[in-house]
Amino acid sequence: MAEIDLRVDVGGGLVLANPVIAASGTFGYGVEYAGVTDLRVLGAVVVKGISRKPSAGHPPPRLVETPAGMLNAIGLQNIGVERFLAEKLPWLRERGITVVVNCWGNTVEEYGDVVAALDAAPGIAALEVNISSPNKREWGGIIATDTKRTAEVVAVARAKTRRPLWVKLSPNVSDIAEVARAAQDAGADTLCVANTYLGMAVDLRRRQPVLSNVTGGLSGPAIKPLNLRAVYQVVHSTKLPVIGIGGISSGNDALEYLLVGACAVQVGTANLYDPGAGPKILRQIKKFLEAEGIDHVQDFVGSLKSEVSS
Repeated sequence: MAEIDLRVDVGGGLVLANPVIAASGTFGYGVEYAGVTDLRVLGAVVVKGISRKPSAGHPPPRLVETPAGMLNAIGLQNIGVERFLAEKLPWLRERGITVVVNCWGNTVEEYGDVVAALDAAPGIAALEVNISSPNKREWGGIIATDTKRTAEVVAVARAKTRRPLWVKLSPNVSDIAEVARAAQDAGADTLCVANTYLGMAVDLRRRQPVLSNVTGGLSGPAIKPLNLRAVYQVVHSTKLPVIGIGGISSGNDALEYLLVGACAVQVGTANLYDPGAGPKILRQIKKFLEAEGIDHVQDFVGSLKSEVSS
């Protein structure tokens, strides 16, 4: 059997070597994982969210383990776009790593500013606009729960960049397809589905919230069935490529997202306890495709049968 073709078209003219991507927020700036895994094996690395100016995020405690995942309220801590471009991006670029930069702002204007700064820098494959963090009170609510605000931010970002524009959606919404269509119409190239679920943990003895922010975003295995449904819904409601995110820790998890129509997947929480999760998942995907006699991963994408056999 010929070598399996793992290349995937993720929209905006960008083709990745394979469908396994390290998700933003769980992989730092990529540099942190250099000694424990080969970043070049991955289809891409999405660095943690970058803003126009440095952001301290929320004070600790801001992480708590749950029975089937994790709550985080980091608050998009980062070093700011100037330091990222000067200190982190050159290291990634020199090593031939496919870099996607997650970015955000506290205002629509700040979104435009950070996107423009990133657009001018060489070595960035795509930009991922984060409008879905559940931890930014400065936004006055999650932007991606409002079609008008979503369209406004995406349109401003689209006007500031020639690069492929990914938009990271929120699952904390009654109709994710409606928001997805708003992002599509405003100029998104690719939809990332989806971010974390708003959740909470409490300390019984102290009778207080565990997180300093009170609430946080739930990720990990618990959310996979929920985001799998969201991906399926968005795939069938828009014309854009969809990248699946949520609870992926094995090749089978990733393949389920590909089966329902995702063109690629982002691995998040699994990276925190297994730095080699991405390469492992890729090997498992390849092994499955070989066993099924599938020569090209894109032949498997969206191959879910509509009818249920009795």
